[in-house]
Amino acid sequence: MRIKYILILSVCVAAISFEGCKKDIKPIVEPPPPNPGINYTIPTYADDYSSIASWSSRNKWNLANVHDPSVAYYNGYYYMYGTDASYGNEAVGHGHFQGKRSTDLVNWEWVGGPFYAAPSWVADSLNAIRSRMGLAAIVKENIVYDFWAPVVRRVNVGGKDILRMYYSIVVDNYIKTGNANTPANFDGSWSERAFIGMCESTDPVGAAWTDKGFVTCSSSDRGKNYNRTGLSDWSAYFYYNAIDPTFIVTPEGKHYLIHGSWHSGFALLQLDATTGKPLKPLGEPYANSASELSARYGLRIGTRTAGSRWQGSEAPEIIYKDGFYYLFMAYDGLDIPYNTRVVRSANIEGPYLDITGRNFTSGSGDCYPIVTHPYKFNLSNGWVGISHCCIFQKESTNEWFYMSQGRLPVNVGGNAYSNAIMMGNVRRIVWCPASSGEPDNLWPIALPERYAAVPDYGTITKDSLAGTWEHINLKYTYGQQDGAAALTLKADGTLSGALTGNWSYNATKKQLTMGQIIVCVEREVDWEANPRRVTFVYAGTEKNLNATYWGKKTK
Repeated sequence: MRIKYILILSVCVAAISFEGCKKDIKPIVEPPPPNPGINYTIPTYADDYSSIASWSSRNKWNLANVHDPSVAYYNGYYYMYGTDASYGNEAVGHGHFQGKRSTDLVNWEWVGGPFYAAPSWVADSLNAIRSRMGLAAIVKENIVYDFWAPVVRRVNVGGKDILRMYYSIVVDNYIKTGNANTPANFDGSWSERAFIGMCESTDPVGAAWTDKGFVTCSSSDRGKNYNRTGLSDWSAYFYYNAIDPTFIVTPEGKHYLIHGSWHSGFALLQLDATTGKPLKPLGEPYANSASELSARYGLRIGTRTAGSRWQGSEAPEIIYKDGFYYLFMAYDGLDIPYNTRVVRSANIEGPYLDITGRNFTSGSGDCYPIVTHPYKFNLSNGWVGISHCCIFQKESTNEWFYMSQGRLPVNVGGNAYSNAIMMGNVRRIVWCPASSGEPDNLWPIALPERYAAVPDYGTITKDSLAGTWEHINLKYTYGQQDGAAALTLKADGTLSGALTGNWSYNATKKQLTMGQIIVCVEREVDWEANPRRVTFVYAGTEKNLNATYWGKKTK
């Protein structure tokens, strides 16, 4: 069961446009210097895309209608695919896991998804499992499907690069009777399982994909006891919820799938490198104990709360960098409070620890640092619901990127459905020290402003950082946006406003020290300004802060 998509998929909304704030922000001290060799245009597309939300306008969407994205580079393009979700449900009936592609990570064009209907193997697999459980088959026409959260990767099979996609299809019928999952139909059982399948392509722009079928499905440690005491019972029949897959190839060439959402945690399942299917037979998707189940359906490598069967963590995403596996995850419900955390391990199987050493694998408590969180700079509505991310490296560079949906807050511009506006947020990642005493203990934090491919105009100097900033203490407050406060970096090396004390700057490392906290400085576009302009931004944390510092220079 997954309740978070109700807000997107259950309402059909009218297209409502609104005017953003027109108040200008004063120019920054150091505008980009003239450079005849650089021809740069700041993106102009609107955050509120409701006026172009119709299906007929999809070629104007750019990063509009992005949800649970995954990105892979293939044949000169970054291809992005995501969950079936769109403002006003405009994409319904036009295929599943639709995508976009881009050459610069700023401008994106729509591309089709891999298929238009649930592959036949899903119903066949479902009813085969039901038969072995002593349950009647569900008539195929009565099966309710949801299509969620694919992950796409470029892999090399037999010397040839292909795109491989793992996708989630949820069956939303009750287990006992097979009726559709609605309160009126409640029959004292849990809803049916989710499935993860796989498909491959060498022609993604032509939407030509070959489906490879079943990979895994939701699995239970309660045998065939699928009974539920009532709709307020959240103890979950399934131990592993087979949605939100992520995929990685280790430096040793081993392939792994990680998945899980809101039930008992994240499962690590080893795959065959050639077929992309489980390396070992899975057996029945139910067992009499968690240990018996995990031996076949995957090792549990993380859980937000040990022992909980209903916890607000989902959407694992994993990368490998400099000796560590970094495991990103989403916290809480998607509408407003969605936020991103990260833990890491030297071993693919864990244990995964946070910046303080807290053990996520054993569920020892909420993890830090915060990578993104609902926020609001001044003179803007800000963003909420910023999570379920993909993390990827820009081709042939050492630059890493974070991408997720961002939602407008509720009732922006008088639009009662503004929170269903889902704009793709691409952000650069900076690798920041855990503390001033650990300069080489680096952790990934997303920048506060979205990526706009700002050219390198040269060294960022200490003098150029002096001035007024908007500073956000990006701390965890459930369902609330963190707001901005004024911060002044004085020319004499002192701070006033949101922070006090002294500041210094290492131009070689682009690290700004404010008191005991080191933040990383970059150039990005001030998306809230009108007109938008290039400015300086920072992001950073400290291992005992339980928060992240975000900031941008305003004058």
